[in-house]
Order: sequence, then structure tokens, then C-alpha cells
Amino acid sequence: MKSPLITVAELQGLLPQDPLLLDIRFDLGDAEAGRRAYAAGHLPGSFYLHLDEDCCGPKRDAGGAFRGRHPLPDREVFAARLRQLGWHYKRPVVCIESASGMFAARLWWMLRWLGHEDVLVLDGGLNAWTAAGEPLCAEAPDARPQPPFPLREPLVERLDKATLRASLGRVAMVDARAAERFRGEVEPLDAHAGHIPGARNRPFGENLGADGRFKPAEQLRAEWAALHPSKDTVHSCGSGVSACHNLLALAAAGLPVGRLYGGSWSEWSADPAMPLARHTRN
Repeated sequence: MKSPLITVAELQGLLPQDPLLLDIRFDLGDAEAGRRAYAAGHLPGSFYLHLDEDCCGPKRDAGGAFRGRHPLPDREVFAARLRQLGWHYKRPVVCIESASGMFAARLWWMLRWLGHEDVLVLDGGLNAWTAAGEPLCAEAPDARPQPPFPLREPLVERLDKATLRASLGRVAMVDARAAERFRGEVEPLDAHAGHIPGARNRPFGENLGADGRFKPAEQLRAEWAALHPSKDTVHSCGSGVSACHNLLALAAAGLPVGRLYGGSWSEWSADPAMPLARHTRN
């Protein structure tokens, strides 16, 4: 698998191939911030996707159980939204946000979940684009809607709460949240503080260098070695978003990309039947 990251220079070289450019800027504290930022200026030819509206499903299942703050949508529903913009399997896709890549990584994972192979994340995001002297524009491009077509098998794996609960003690887990949230010292968003028993912590921000871009592949491999990542490792976070950043980093490092627990801590901690752990350091 080639690197899932693309530089500004590489993106310039890709533009003649008419990639589908998807801007997914978002702010967990202000759900409209990304839309406003897109309207003020975006990479020419890019479409905006809203994390909550376009990339998430209902927060409660048919029985009323909470599925987490950013549950995955139905695959067909998500594919239909992308087809409205001109998505098909033969068209390269580039995921874009401001800098860190957290939301772009979620979109990358979701496209892999649809079976799309040629999907990339702009390393450094729009910050890297403008730092290179490249322009932004305010005009939205014209969409080229595609007719329905069969979806391919997923290229990534996920598991649900019940499966993870039954696997505790037998499966390796990595939590992408900040260390103080993982340890249970603070919890600004979810029902309870702490983490899933048995999980280890790798805050997603540690995948980035001081310039806001991903660390070199060799460095990522060396840093992740202590966690012994495998294709069976379960990755979680607060709501199934920043865990995808760790999965993207593993792909960029050429290491096995494990499984995503999409509901993550927001779903797990809301269920009184689930065990919790606190104050355990790596």
C-alpha cells in the first residue's frame, strides 16, 4: 500500500487527473465553523463535507440506545452523498482540512470503508497549501452526480461494542485521546471519565511534527513499535474520529492498520453495563 499522505507538490501534479477534493474542516466546539471557513476560502475545486451532517449516522439505534457522538452512517447513505458530488471508484479522492488531519483521517477511513483504494490526505492541510503560496477561492465547484453503482467490500475493519466487550482481556487496544482524558483526570465531553479496560494510550497528536505534518515514516514506525500494532489491534478515541488519525499514521508508516471501534468512549461510557478503568499509565 502506498502512503496515504500527499504533499502540496504531489497534489499539484495530481490535479490534471481530476481528483475529487473534499474539504472536511470542523470544530467540535462550533459545528458551523468549518462551513464558514470553507465559504471564506477553500482549495479551488473542492467540495465541503460536514462531519455531523454528511459523515455520521443517527446517534441512537432503533431501540433508543446511544451509539456515540459521531456514529458511522449507513454505507449506502454515505456513498449516495459522495455520488452527488461526483464520486466513483476510478476517481482519486483527496481529503483536506486545516492542519492536523484529524477529520480528514476520519474521511480517509470512511472512503476505505466504502472500498475506495485511491484516497489520500493532504499532509498539513490547507495550512500547508497556503504556506506554499497556493491560492484559495470562494466559489463552490459544479458537481457531477453519478448514478448508483454496487459498493465494493471494505478495505478496513470495524467492530461494535458487544464484540469488543466479549473480547476484553484478549485483544490489544489503543486509545487516541489526550493523556489526561485517557487517565480519567478530566472528561469534558462524555458521560464518565476513564478508558476501556486494557487499553493503552497513544494521543493522536504525537503522530505530528512541530510543523503540523505527519512525522516521517521511519519515526512513526519506531514510536509505534512499543505498542506492537497488528491488524487485530482495536483503535478507539472519544467518538471514533481521532482514532482514525492513528490508523492513518500506521498506514503512512507501513504498519498493520487495525480495527476501529466507531462508538469509542462516548458510546462505551454511556452504557452502565460496560466496565471502566481510570488512572492507569502506559
